[in-house]
Amino acid sequence: MRPIKVGISACLLGDEVRYDGGHKRDPFLADTFGRFVEWVPVCPEVECGLGTPREAMRLVRVGNDVRLLTVKTETDLTPRMEQYARRRVAALALEGLSGYVFKKDSPSCGLERVKVYAGGAPTRSGRGVFAAALVERLPHLPVEEEGRLSDARLRDNFVERVFAYWRLRALFDGAWTVDALVRFHTAHKLIVMAHSPEAYRHLGRLTAEAAGRPRADVARRYEEAFMKGLSAIATPRRHTNVLQHMLGYFKKVLDSASKAELAAAIEDYRRELVPLIVPITLFRHHVRVHNVAYLAGQLYLDPHPKELMLRNHV
Repeated sequence: MRPIKVGISACLLGDEVRYDGGHKRDPFLADTFGRFVEWVPVCPEVECGLGTPREAMRLVRVGNDVRLLTVKTETDLTPRMEQYARRRVAALALEGLSGYVFKKDSPSCGLERVKVYAGGAPTRSGRGVFAAALVERLPHLPVEEEGRLSDARLRDNFVERVFAYWRLRALFDGAWTVDALVRFHTAHKLIVMAHSPEAYRHLGRLTAEAAGRPRADVARRYEEAFMKGLSAIATPRRHTNVLQHMLGYFKKVLDSASKAELAAAIEDYRRELVPLIVPITLFRHHVRVHNVAYLAGQLYLDPHPKELMLRNHV
């Protein structure tokens, strides 16, 4: 299998590339998640030729436009950054990335709510120049800011999307068949159901109709719907629906006490008394012991490495 490449703002790995010569090393990204991905570090400000340290910059509204200006000298760096961003994003598009983590609040890398100055109090309405270029070129790529990854559900969502996108691109980048798409879709059914019942139904129809459509059209439509569906946060209510759906596969193989134990674990999770890993672990046990083939093939039970312990917190 090809490596899982994830782009990242270089300062988050500890590179001393910030305007003040410092860094913003993130322990989860550098030490934990980094064990399972190949980082592709990027610092737009250094790579476009600005030194370290350098004059701070910010987004400023000038008329109807938002420009990237230095704070003291008000030098307009917009053309320079936009030209660099087009080149760098084009190169990254060839890297086979499976995700990207941006530095929050950065006028070059901030993904959302970046301060925009306009004479009075700044508004949280901007997006970094480089981040905007990357999202426009790679609209289905899982992206997130490091600050939002401190939220357990957002962290689980992002990492799950990275691994799902990696598997999806491994499918479509090869000489795929409709049978291969059906196998991929089947393995991801419960994952999609937990995020978006609407996407679950839509993707089912796309897969069923795939044999009669042009391959490129099928791949484009499936990728768009799949990644849009996974971008919705899997709430406890939706996870509970999936768990109850899974329970139905044990009607004929479990004794009443075991069924009651599973049902109780689901209810405890629904009430947020225990994390998701508790019912999931119990399901894994019964799937293995009773050889429930359909559930054994569901990536919902293992969407990402257990060492990340993400489901211990959602």
